[in-house]
Amino acid sequence: MLPRSTLRGVNNPTVLINGAGIAGPSLAFWLNRAGYRVIVLELASDIRPGGQTVDLRGTGRDVVERMGLLDQMRARALEQSGAAWVKSDGSRRAEMPVTAFGGNGLVSSLEILRGDLAAVLYEATRDDVDYRFGATIIGLEQDANGVVATLANGTRLPVDLVVGADGPHSAVRRVAFGPEERFVRPLGGYHAWFSAPDTVGLDGWFLLYQAPGGLNASMRPSHDPAIAKAGLAFQAEPLDYDRHDIDEQRQMLVERFAGAGWHCDALLAAAADADDFYFDAFAQVHMSTWSAGRVTLVGDAGYCASPLSGMGTSLALVGAYVLAGELGPAEHLDTHRLSSALARYEEVMRPYVDRCQDLPRGVEGYVPMRESDIVITAAVMKWCQRWPFRSIAERKWFTTADSMALPDYR
Repeated sequence: MLPRSTLRGVNNPTVLINGAGIAGPSLAFWLNRAGYRVIVLELASDIRPGGQTVDLRGTGRDVVERMGLLDQMRARALEQSGAAWVKSDGSRRAEMPVTAFGGNGLVSSLEILRGDLAAVLYEATRDDVDYRFGATIIGLEQDANGVVATLANGTRLPVDLVVGADGPHSAVRRVAFGPEERFVRPLGGYHAWFSAPDTVGLDGWFLLYQAPGGLNASMRPSHDPAIAKAGLAFQAEPLDYDRHDIDEQRQMLVERFAGAGWHCDALLAAAADADDFYFDAFAQVHMSTWSAGRVTLVGDAGYCASPLSGMGTSLALVGAYVLAGELGPAEHLDTHRLSSALARYEEVMRPYVDRCQDLPRGVEGYVPMRESDIVITAAVMKWCQRWPFRSIAERKWFTTADSMALPDYR
């Protein structure tokens, strides 16, 4: 038997959230509004600044609007011109302006740095939510009456519900459901993100350079016109490497991108010194259920769609909104309602998750192996914006963000 039952006779049950990226603070926002006591753990020493560009579109944008935070997001938005596919000499194969598909194309009408999005969510919750930085969960014990989380520093927290909002390498998922290999499906490629000097003169454009062998180098604008948000991605079968060894990861990029053309050598030099360097596999998380007793998952921890989908932010925002909505007011929560709420959360979210994770071409469209495929990809991006292909492309590729109607929990 665990130390206490927190649901019986208590009007403000406690929810412990592991992760303060996008999903965690979003969930904290709605739960606090519903009367819960909320604790958020974050392994980093603070909210992580900067990061790559993410978009607010469709149902995810609707969630932000319901939060009353859309104007704050707009104030931090990046000025974007669109996306362009370039050759080694910098000439353009194709362009897709930000206005394409009603502002819902590859670059949406509202793009924001991930760190800015997280900061807005944090500022909206910090006065009412107990944030604890430099902390994470390493153990869970639960029974029908509660769950006790053991933190890395030895602290034990008895709570009513634990939520893993800690990304595709979720510690909560590992403790509650099993090893990562059971749920994470590699898609056949790797990507690195970091800040780099703008050696091109982006002028608001997201530039993508694809080279034979499954290589993609990209640069897109940041708030500082002298600095670009850069990416290097490549196609490969699963590699055996140390996820915590940044020098090894940088060397993997050098071995593939040195002398590859365009600004690849300059980007490799920037990656070698970048203090915001991040490297990971293109992968998705697939689970038959996201809940186990009093533990559940939200966002990438439970249903990562990969950066290739462009839907990670929306899944985090919508998942947090639905989970909080199904839990309902804190004063009404009891053991039966908790169980039914978690089941309903999965029922509501599963079709949207399935749609977002549907990537018919996998990594091929982003990191093509052959020159002929690179040419075809650019041609498709050009012609899909024109009649009679536009409506077909819009239905196939650019309506996923709007494919779910938000429930009204008010």
